[in-house]
Amino acid sequence: MEVSARRAAVEDLEVLVALYRALEREMTNLHPMWPLADGLSEPVEAALDRALVDSFVYVGEIDGYPAGFAIARIEDLLPQGGGETVGSFRFIFTELEAREVGVGEALLTRAMDELRAAGVCRFDAHVLPGHRLAKNFFEAGGFSARHIVMYHHDVD
Repeated sequence: MEVSARRAAVEDLEVLVALYRALEREMTNLHPMWPLADGLSEPVEAALDRALVDSFVYVGEIDGYPAGFAIARIEDLLPQGGGETVGSFRFIFTELEAREVGVGEALLTRAMDELRAAGVCRFDAHVLPGHRLAKNFFEAGGFSARHIVMYHHDVD
């Protein structure tokens, strides 16, 4: 079995949409607010098309079959950050059947290598509270929590 990650291209748009929709279902089950505040803007096809231009988008594969994706972007720190940037992992997802075989690691490694080549040495990963597998995945990669967003919704 060969696990790999590569930069996504326009030709991958249909696959990216399908993978994103699977991520969206999983995250919505964990927290209904996710697609409203943390996911991609609708229409998703247009948002992914833009991401292919202004972000780092990857497809993870097993034996050439798409089994996951990642989207990262370079963001500026505040002005007092001295011009430094952070590589922000907005999404990293693998299909349930493809977990624990190295697809996520391949995506993370490929993206971090390319972000480092672009001058990035700080990294963030967006993880939904309660998503223990995602938290464990990033912690195994050397990440640690630095910010938690608390949420409240008034209900009539």
